[in-house]
Amino acid sequence: MFDTVFAGRDEASLIAAIGQAACEEAQAGARKLAAIAQLAHTSVTFDDEHDQWVYDSWAATASEVGAVLNVGQRRASGQMRMAVALRDRLPKVGALYLQGRLSARLVSEITWRTRLVEDAQVLALLDCALAQKALRWGPLSQARLTRTVDALITRYDPDAVIRAEEAVKKRDFRVGSCDDPDELVSVYGHVLGCDAAVLSARIAVMVKGICDNDPRTIGERRSCAVGAIIQGHDQLPCRCGSPECAASPPPQSDVVVTVIADPAAIKAAQKLIADQDREHQQKRAQTSQPRSEPEPRPDRSPCPHESGVALLPGVRILPIVALAEAIRNGAAITQLWLPGPDPEPHYRPSAKLAAFVRARDLFCRFPGCDVPAERCDIDHVVPWPYGPTHPSNLNCTCRTHHLAKTFWDGWRDEQSSDVTVTWTTPAGQRYTTAPGSRLFFPTWNTTTAELAPPAQPPPESDRSAKMPKRRRTRATENAARIKAARADNAARRDRGSAAPSPKPQPDYGDDPPPF
Repeated sequence: MFDTVFAGRDEASLIAAIGQAACEEAQAGARKLAAIAQLAHTSVTFDDEHDQWVYDSWAATASEVGAVLNVGQRRASGQMRMAVALRDRLPKVGALYLQGRLSARLVSEITWRTRLVEDAQVLALLDCALAQKALRWGPLSQARLTRTVDALITRYDPDAVIRAEEAVKKRDFRVGSCDDPDELVSVYGHVLGCDAAVLSARIAVMVKGICDNDPRTIGERRSCAVGAIIQGHDQLPCRCGSPECAASPPPQSDVVVTVIADPAAIKAAQKLIADQDREHQQKRAQTSQPRSEPEPRPDRSPCPHESGVALLPGVRILPIVALAEAIRNGAAITQLWLPGPDPEPHYRPSAKLAAFVRARDLFCRFPGCDVPAERCDIDHVVPWPYGPTHPSNLNCTCRTHHLAKTFWDGWRDEQSSDVTVTWTTPAGQRYTTAPGSRLFFPTWNTTTAELAPPAQPPPESDRSAKMPKRRRTRATENAARIKAARADNAARRDRGSAAPSPKPQPDYGDDPPPF
């Protein structure tokens, strides 16, 4: 089907079809945001009671949007902010978007960069200027687009330009980046000079503590040394394989990181370790004997159909080669406990039951939510004690959607013994989710015992009184952030040390060249 839609078309016709499809795609995106804006306009209320709730009417509407779009709460809230900005703040830009003349990327950048503008007259002028100029900004790179939008905002409201934080004033240290490969995680940031010196010295001592026959390169040794320090070790284990090696293995770490792996993944990792050790032993034997014909190099890559899957916390793939490294470094392998038919007698599930539920679900079970299970509550579908503490009545639900189900009228979830969960929204829509483990471990049977229909708890007349409260309402919090950002920009200008303005561009009239 896909390969026959435009079969037989000439090049000019295909290019025209691409352009038309891009326009229709933009129009569809604009209509979606227009519908979201109308939903927010009718559903987001402002009253003294609900505004103080942690799960307020904005969060409830975002949950509806997230469910129908199959996206998480944060992304749904971001879609709402874009939609409201186009409807209430930038109607001329919104009109161009509805015509399919602006891309979603461009609209997203404009609505985000203009969020600090408060004065209605200034905002109207800026909306007109953006509508006049934005048609030529589509081909700009992301960096040039940001500078161009900021330059236009500067003309009308210099205090509304979003300034980047000065990196030299705030130390930071990060683990992981969006472009990391599966095998490795980047670590980057700034530490004090004295701390850096201590770290360098510790790495050097640990690397010197292994013998010369260790097969790792110096770079690999340094990386392994940092990993050993992270685990609380003072020594780096040697991998020479000799029983006479003087390097002693480090003690076991007290830090526990749970990795979920199927048996095929563990088997593949153990095979890889054996192949690596055998290859290293053969190399050592060859160095002490006269040279002969080289033996064929063993195939250390596991069979692509039998290698299995391993997952780190956060549902990140752990490649087999990295799993092998973890096993080499002393990772313990324990079989996941599987629950029986009987429920547990208490409200709080035991550690082994909680581990099973988190491994089974992997994510929040709300439709579209991608919060990892380790950051979720383990929720009783039918509240305890009416519903038992049993895997057929437990699932992982992030705190936001847990509050929705518990306190906001109309949200309801039902769980089957095959662990599918069906959510009903206040608007009457129904969405069914499956446990995340089915995506990664399709052969794992997570079906648990069929429970007798539980008694439903009576309605609570004062349930809303138990809703956690905010320190400040969402609107007050947002206004405070805008005020603080504008005040900081004004202070920078007043003392003459504001962050650098956008680089001056050659005079091409009102617009930069479209490239």
